[in-house]
Amino acid sequence: MRSSAFAYGAVVGYAADAVFGDPRRGHPVAGFGRFAAALERRLYRDDRGSGTLFTLAAVGSVAGGALVAERTLRRARPAQAAFAAASVWAVLGGASLVREARVIASALERGDIEAARERLPHLCGRDPRQLDEQEIARAVVESVGENTADAVVNALTWGALAGAPGLLAFRAVNTLDAMVGHRSPRLLRFGWASARLDDVAGWPGARLTALLTVAASEDRGRAWRVWRRDAGAHPSPNAGHAEAAFAGALGVRLGGTLRYGERVEHRPVLGAELRPVAVADVERACRLSRRVGALALATTVTVALLRGTRLMGAGK
Repeated sequence: MRSSAFAYGAVVGYAADAVFGDPRRGHPVAGFGRFAAALERRLYRDDRGSGTLFTLAAVGSVAGGALVAERTLRRARPAQAAFAAASVWAVLGGASLVREARVIASALERGDIEAARERLPHLCGRDPRQLDEQEIARAVVESVGENTADAVVNALTWGALAGAPGLLAFRAVNTLDAMVGHRSPRLLRFGWASARLDDVAGWPGARLTALLTVAASEDRGRAWRVWRRDAGAHPSPNAGHAEAAFAGALGVRLGGTLRYGERVEHRPVLGAELRPVAVADVERACRLSRRVGALALATTVTVALLRGTRLMGAGK
């Protein structure tokens, strides 16, 4: 795919996500999830080798299919751009992320904490039953920060680097991590490869998310300071960068004790000197996420156009 065609398609796909959100029916990510679940049933063994084969087969199918589509469309730039636009729209989740966060914030503002608890699992995997208003708001802000990286910036980063195949392969990797990458007894070994590949694939976008968050912050010095000081304390090699930068940008304290069903985690605090999260900070986090997404799109388009210019120069 010509890089300029991907750049144009990325703008259209980003606009489609912003206006329409996720496709209502026949979502390609849901279709991939069904395919991966069927493949898991066929290949599952309680060992890393089987999990590695599963990961390579699932991701390779997506990347290979996208490469075939690109090759088929290589002489038709409008079709290339349309394929890129459809891929970006299918992969991005920025609008849905913000919508879910605002639904929970609206429930909290009405004082309906039960409705907020009921809705929280749509956004993150925490057990909401014992969470109070402030803890729910903190969970939402943390999820907005982390998923701005996963659902927006990381996908666009891989699109800038490798076109639609890179963008779609990243979403496949991220989906597999959500499906089998957690540390349950059944998946500890089988999901190892998916979890590690997601760590590798998320590395560049997580750092770019933090940089763009600093750029989009009203207090860039504070956002930079909290990011550089606290990101490494997070147990995830990637999520801490987005969350720490969001903490500094918003001037709020994130991290601490988290509950996932029967499992309790005591995470380091990000921005320990800052104030606790308030319900009003959810809307501020949503607006920050949208600004970061817009900057990520601009970065993607710039990189894609530069790649196209270099490829044209090399072909002379």
